[in-house]
Amino acid sequence: MSDPTASVPPASSPQPAAPAAPAAIAPVAPAKPPAAKAAPAKAAAKGKERRSFFASLFLVPINIAWTALCLSSVAMLLGTVRFLFPNVLSEPPAKVKVGFPDNYEDGKVVERYKDQNIWVVKNHGLIYALSTTCTHLGCTPQWLEREQKFKCPCHGSGFYISGINFEGPAPRPLERWAVSVGDDGQLVVDKSKKFQQERGEWTNEESYIKV
Repeated sequence: MSDPTASVPPASSPQPAAPAAPAAIAPVAPAKPPAAKAAPAKAAAKGKERRSFFASLFLVPINIAWTALCLSSVAMLLGTVRFLFPNVLSEPPAKVKVGFPDNYEDGKVVERYKDQNIWVVKNHGLIYALSTTCTHLGCTPQWLEREQKFKCPCHGSGFYISGINFEGPAPRPLERWAVSVGDDGQLVVDKSKKFQQERGEWTNEESYIKV
């Protein structure tokens, strides 16, 4: 009998495993620069600025219109309230005391009351009060003592000490105010009454005082 072990080939010895190939290293993608991430934010900011600009084009005129409306309403309200109170004017008194007759010299013009539209004149035994308003266009003449005349600086009208016009464009004499003697003996000029020579009113006894 044959040996059963003789037909069985001897078992081959195990071969060592081949070493595994190293795993391929995947390339690392470079990081995106920060500017790439900021680009959408900048675009959004620009979009907001553009929208705010167009919004201001419509809102600014509206705001101006509302402001003008409010101011006009306040002005109308103040004007309405103003009519509720009386309009009190500070006017100079119509009657002015100009001193005693003895204080005036003959042939002299007293300009002390010129700011109250009064010249007080003593001439040939009469005291009268002349208006300082030129009868041409309303300027105020100047008394020239050496030349013994009133001279208007605006257009050259001239008036004698009596008030009679004699040169320039003035069409008529100066006007007189009423004058009287008060209870205390002082002269009182009343500017609520005036007398015009061309109307024959200088003969009225209220237009002068005899001294």
